[in-house]
Amino acid sequence: MITVTNLTKKFDRFVALNNISCKIPEGCIYGLVGSNGAGKSTLLRLITGIYRPESGSVEIDGQNVFDNPAAKNRLVFIPDELFFLSRSNLLRMAKLYSALYDRFSYEKFHKLTELFRLNPKANIGTFSKGMRRQAATILALSCNSEYILFDETFDGLDPVMRNLLKDLLIADVRERNATVVIASHSLRELEDTCDQLALLHKGGIIFESEIGNLKTSLFKVQVAFSDEFDRSRFDGIELRSFSKHGSVASMIVRGDRAETEQKIRAMEPVLFEMLPLSLEEVFVYEMDALGYAFADVLKQEVQ
Repeated sequence: MITVTNLTKKFDRFVALNNISCKIPEGCIYGLVGSNGAGKSTLLRLITGIYRPESGSVEIDGQNVFDNPAAKNRLVFIPDELFFLSRSNLLRMAKLYSALYDRFSYEKFHKLTELFRLNPKANIGTFSKGMRRQAATILALSCNSEYILFDETFDGLDPVMRNLLKDLLIADVRERNATVVIASHSLRELEDTCDQLALLHKGGIIFESEIGNLKTSLFKVQVAFSDEFDRSRFDGIELRSFSKHGSVASMIVRGDRAETEQKIRAMEPVLFEMLPLSLEEVFVYEMDALGYAFADVLKQEVQ
């Protein structure tokens, strides 16, 4: 387990992270979402021991990561800005990684180069942006690390390669109980991949939850009755929003789906529909309840 406790990191007069705490359990895919400057990359660099915090701590199973080679051997980090040795190919980079990581597997390395259709003898300098991202991913996954951290994982990858990478990460979690941490600007990229999500804003975690809980406890209801009605008819049901157009009301409800359905059907509606929400819609309503405007916190950027 990765344990972040009261972590603060400053650069000159800028506070990148301000006294944040979170726990990332083993065997899950954990997403970090936030706009530029939210602190995602800084948090990843603190978890991997690249940065030293001003205060607080980062521990992996009780071991402090900074200046601890044994702890660092258990994790691998793929940054947003990739680095490869000058004029190197994947085979040369694999030799470097195998010297650094005890569990590096050449068998897995060769299997992944075939899967991604990359020539391991080709100069990486001739690769496109997407191919360089694939090369970094191959090297990282070949390390068989317990903890795999990505900064903007899917940047530069086409839809086919994105789906392939998601499948590989899920397989690593399932087969090796690996822990994957992914930082991204886009909720849509993480919706069908992550088990848990944390939303960062101005150096703090303002929202954290398991995706399963988010999607099952918040849902949309459309309902109509033969007589006039208003919000008061639904007293006893937790409404996050209520709007009415003509005789049809649309509501965002928080609670148990089966119990809510039973209560509303007992009112004998002439129209009744329960609809799922996208993860982005869930975040909008949950953050609104916390007093945040989602559009101001998480501005989607053109990739």
